[in-house]
Amino acid sequence: MSRPTRSARALFAATLLISEAFVVLFAGLVVYGLRLTSVPVLLVGGGVLALWALVAGALVRRGVAGYVLGSMLQVALLATGVVVPMMFIVGAVFAVLWLVSLRVGSQIDAERVVREREEREYQARAGEGPAVTGDAPPAR
Repeated sequence: MSRPTRSARALFAATLLISEAFVVLFAGLVVYGLRLTSVPVLLVGGGVLALWALVAGALVRRGVAGYVLGSMLQVALLATGVVVPMMFIVGAVFAVLWLVSLRVGSQIDAERVVREREEREYQARAGEGPAVTGDAPPAR
């Protein structure tokens, strides 16, 4: 018995979003060190963004909501460049990585489906397992 395969797209997206949560925390340290905003604003803003990234990362395995939240987070992360200009670059890099992870992950998932179907067909032809059409295995 094999365990169910996980979506590569969900895995890539969740990993990226969790990484973004860490980046938000480190950016918060930069904002604190440079005294660019008050501590309460920093804690609330940074906390909301980090929590947003973690929640979106958890939701990508459950459905579309995680992908929508993740996409909106990319825009929010770019917007933090207003406070720390370097975040424009960091946000752009993460936005590109987000798009690449969605595209490549989807391609991997599609190729995995084709490969698994071809493996089942091969096993059915070789007499190693049940046919693809749902027939019973050959009697011995």
